[in-house]
Amino acid sequence: MRKQIPDDLKECIEKNKESMYRLAYSYTKSREAALDVIQETVVHALEKAHTLRDPCKMKNWVFRILVNESVSWYRKNRRTVSLSEQDEVPLQDTTAEVAEALDVYRAVQALNPELKAVIILRYYEDMRLEDIAKITHTPLNTVKSRLRRGLDQIRKYL
Repeated sequence: MRKQIPDDLKECIEKNKESMYRLAYSYTKSREAALDVIQETVVHALEKAHTLRDPCKMKNWVFRILVNESVSWYRKNRRTVSLSEQDEVPLQDTTAEVAEALDVYRAVQALNPELKAVIILRYYEDMRLEDIAKITHTPLNTVKSRLRRGLDQIRKYL
């Protein structure tokens, strides 16, 4: 059974690579930095795969590592983000939809990392609150309050 974990891990990462990229990009605002964060996440996951107790919870485990790596990257590099990278948004819509999406994107990016992680995991990755609590190592009620505070801040921004 333990030999199966690296194969399951590879499948999990392959299946969720786009979601992982979006989450990493939301912290880094740079394609290269997001890919670096994902690479660090994969390396860390492979190194610690033997510690995974329940293979059924692999996705949550990988996303927890990704959030931790993203927050670490953000803390190390938050002062070095260039102005041109701040305006970079991966959108493919047009006109009014782009303007509205850009405003929402900027509002989410303005949140502190704890609130941002909850908002992104809930609304962009469509995760349940219980899963977000496990990923972020916080109680369910804390996730709920962060979600509410994040939404309130987004409303004020908009």
